[in-house]
Amino acid sequence: MATLSTEQQATARQWIAEGMKISDFQRRLETDFALKLTYMEARFLIDDLKVIPKDPEPPAPPVAPAVPAASAPPAGTIEPDEVVPPEGNLGGGDVQVTVDAVTRPNAMVSGRVRFSDGKGAAWLIDMQGRPGLVADEKGYRPSQPDLMAFQVSLERELAKLGY
Repeated sequence: MATLSTEQQATARQWIAEGMKISDFQRRLETDFALKLTYMEARFLIDDLKVIPKDPEPPAPPVAPAVPAASAPPAGTIEPDEVVPPEGNLGGGDVQVTVDAVTRPNAMVSGRVRFSDGKGAAWLIDMQGRPGLVADEKGYRPSQPDLMAFQVSLERELAKLGY
């Protein structure tokens, strides 16, 4: 052990017990006791003193501001993070998703989707995990509610298959 008197050892133990970081402990040994140690030597000294450094206190989570009752959303309103299954329709009508038995080339998984307006598209997730959608009709763009319903249906189908 580094040459510390019994009194210095008690002081050093107290510093560590109070939660002092090792780098601060190192500096304090040098300034208070004129003992210059490397980081590793300071670790060994702490071990020799039979003191266990405290883990730092985790930062307190931010407190969410209170929401006044007048601004609370009306019952039945969809919150932004809330997921509504396709049965809830999301205004997207009937969206049907299937997964191909034989995956398309250059894809991890692929399949077909039929949107509420009856138009179809092929979908895939490529080897980098990027999604792709190729409509049967050139220039076709499904509605936003249909896309949301497609996403939920796709997640459900892929979960059934263990993806």
